Amino acid sequence: MPRSVSRHLLSWLVLPLAGLAQIGDKAGEVQRPIVPAAVIPPSPALSPEEELRTFKVAPGYRIELVAAEPLVGHPVAATFGPDGRLWVVEMKGYMADLDGSKEDQPQGRVVVLSDPDAAGRFRRSTVFLDGLVLPRAIALHRDGVLVGEPPNLWFCRDRDGDGKADEKTLVASDFGVRVDPARPQLANPERAPNGLTWGHDNWLYIGAYPARLHPAGEGWRAEPDDFRGQWGQSLDDFGRIYHNSNSDQLRVDLVPGHHLLRNPHLGGRLTGTNFKVATDQSVWPIRVNPGINRGYRPEILQDHKLKEFTAACAPWVYRADLFPADAYGNAFVCEPAGNLIKRNVLTPASARVSAAPYYAQAEFLASTDERFRPVGLLTGPEGALYILDMYHGVIQHRISLTSYLRAQAESRGLVSPHGLGRVWRIVPTGPAVAATPSLASLPDLAVVAELGSSNAWRRETAQRLLVERAPSAAVVEALVAMAANSSSPSGRVHALWTLRGLEDAGPVPAVAQAAEDIGAVLAKAMRDLRPLVRVTAWRVAEPRLARAEATSLRSILRMALLTERDPDVLTQLALSGTATGDVAFDELTARMCLRAAEPTFLTDAFLGGLAGRELETLEGLLRTPALADRPLVLALARCVLAERDPARVGRLLLAIHALPEEVRPAQLALLGGLAAHPAVTAKRPVWLPAEPAMLAQLAKLGPGYPTAVGKLGKLLVWPGKPGLPATTVPLSNAEQKRYDAGKQVYGGLCAACHQPSGQGLEGLAPPLAGSEWVNGDPERLIKVVLHGLRGPIEVKGQAYNYDMPAAGFLSDAQVAAVLTYLRREWDHEAPPVAEETVRALRSRTRSRTDAWTAPELVGR
Repeated sequence: MPRSVSRHLLSWLVLPLAGLAQIGDKAGEVQRPIVPAAVIPPSPALSPEEELRTFKVAPGYRIELVAAEPLVGHPVAATFGPDGRLWVVEMKGYMADLDGSKEDQPQGRVVVLSDPDAAGRFRRSTVFLDGLVLPRAIALHRDGVLVGEPPNLWFCRDRDGDGKADEKTLVASDFGVRVDPARPQLANPERAPNGLTWGHDNWLYIGAYPARLHPAGEGWRAEPDDFRGQWGQSLDDFGRIYHNSNSDQLRVDLVPGHHLLRNPHLGGRLTGTNFKVATDQSVWPIRVNPGINRGYRPEILQDHKLKEFTAACAPWVYRADLFPADAYGNAFVCEPAGNLIKRNVLTPASARVSAAPYYAQAEFLASTDERFRPVGLLTGPEGALYILDMYHGVIQHRISLTSYLRAQAESRGLVSPHGLGRVWRIVPTGPAVAATPSLASLPDLAVVAELGSSNAWRRETAQRLLVERAPSAAVVEALVAMAANSSSPSGRVHALWTLRGLEDAGPVPAVAQAAEDIGAVLAKAMRDLRPLVRVTAWRVAEPRLARAEATSLRSILRMALLTERDPDVLTQLALSGTATGDVAFDELTARMCLRAAEPTFLTDAFLGGLAGRELETLEGLLRTPALADRPLVLALARCVLAERDPARVGRLLLAIHALPEEVRPAQLALLGGLAAHPAVTAKRPVWLPAEPAMLAQLAKLGPGYPTAVGKLGKLLVWPGKPGLPATTVPLSNAEQKRYDAGKQVYGGLCAACHQPSGQGLEGLAPPLAGSEWVNGDPERLIKVVLHGLRGPIEVKGQAYNYDMPAAGFLSDAQVAAVLTYLRREWDHEAPPVAEETVRALRSRTRSRTDAWTAPELVGR
């Protein structure tokens, strides 16, 4: 088929896909256009002034241009500095043509937009950093800027004061995969880390990335976190993280994923994360939408317009006072494929959040310009909502591009011009919006006052500035006073987190001297009438609760565990109640969870902080035998079994056997629940030094017990046990722990492409379940992980033109763990991989700089 398709042919064009001309084509699928050419309006590139006339904005609001080319081009991420300047990431190399042939060229930049006369429009653009390949993320920190440029996350500084970066320090080398036009499957910009977001707890949270970061002196400390979202993330007043994926407009982490990941006995469960907030995925464009990747499918369009989200991104919770009061806490979501922005009302209930469209069959902002591509939202210092408009005809990446969309783009001239871009802001109708004071020019005591601002950008920026500075005693005193007495709940919240951030930063004399006052403020906040303040107090106090001498705070904790009723605070107490490390408080927290209206939701939140103390908590609960049938008790028992400690497994069986006769049904159900363990199975049993005598004792308790004990016995093995499989050697307890650790690595690093089921992702990643590569020679598998693999490759008899990026940044232990997991998951029976094997092979291949090919590995 010729690259140029005339417009009059488009209405009847049918694309046979036997040859799969584009990576996004599906075998056997006919791509027949369903939008008549006669109803498709022209889509020329418009000037900013012309584009402005295409917008339909909700009543009560107006949209204003604040920047456009040549000041900015292809903006994809941005953040405001404390001085009001806007730092913008330009992804200029993205889809400059339909083959993405220039993606590897260093065309990306970070520019700084300024408004010298405070007139509400940026007039000056300074290039801070250039020569970047598809940069995608930015955050400010101290005297520098974090910039995400796969595969690297950089910290960049301007040391000589000329406005340009002259120092780049590597923070992480696993920040996605660098693109290569010759190897299209190697990297997918639609599924790479992004959305650098400072949390209320002073940690840096990253979308589509398995870790969070915290400053540590001149370096950074990483901690495992759940892999969330696709493009963009935002916070609410509780600090919960909202995110989404292309066809699912809004989700939230009700429970911090990093907390759950602390307990390996949970088996990687992340209950309470990735909670679906919005069930209504409908959108209401104001123009026909033929230029959608799968716009040939009838279910995608309605009246020739996009029916539901297909490119949802950049969720943003608006938290400022410039908009009318009913907009505070609303969630705005971009849909660049439909040229619109949706507004949702968020409603909290029972520690959950739900979303509903604010407008019936209409959108907050929509455009008739097909090139309007909103890909980012942020709140400005004055409270306006800013929009990053990539302004490009084709936003579908080549890795998913279909022949249908290629024909659309070529026939209607959507590919060029390239490098345009706009930044808009939405403000209420009425008088011009006044400029606000620059935080950068305020003295520290005035910055403390900003913690109580009704604009979340101002209070969160103020918190960051204060944590990054060495405060005086007067500043600490002001922080303590605000945390204790501010009339603004958010002011108290951010004052508490600022104090915690200063404590975490290291020895600060003024903070150390105020330690007793800070403790008193926390005690007061724990008893505040407002749930937001109580939730924050418990989170901030966790390190103090771990100190045995914190008797006053522990006394308040004990009372809260007995009397608290608010669902949000109960959730936080489930997370924080185990911070003492004291089994007595563990049991109190468990009993609080049992009393709560949502025990299933709270169970994993509680277990996340309990690693290694599950048995003691279980024994305490079973002193009340009537609790034996509760799901939390079964969850505790399963954690003990997953711990794989023979002595503790023996104590578990003893505790179950000791239950009195009147709870026999619950006792029997508990045994049955253990036998159905999701992680401990007959193929991954617990090794014991000898047959536990308690099994035989349990089997004698009555009808049904022999069957239940028999099933449980299949999960336990010991030397000389009859019926041990002769072909497959069960994992030892140490190997099983390696497997469990590998499951977490897989979930954070590999599952997005290869899927949790191991079945792979069509067009992106081949299956691992049943793969001869996984179950074959472990050395070639190690080589693939360390150095990557360049296709073509054959898996299970099917050819894949697939490139596997290197993951050599993983430690030897992590590589051994994830490969052990792969070789024993999905009914695989291959031997585990030892850390020593990985270490030796890494040493032998240390000079390797290129990915392996299948012939090299098969023929070695």
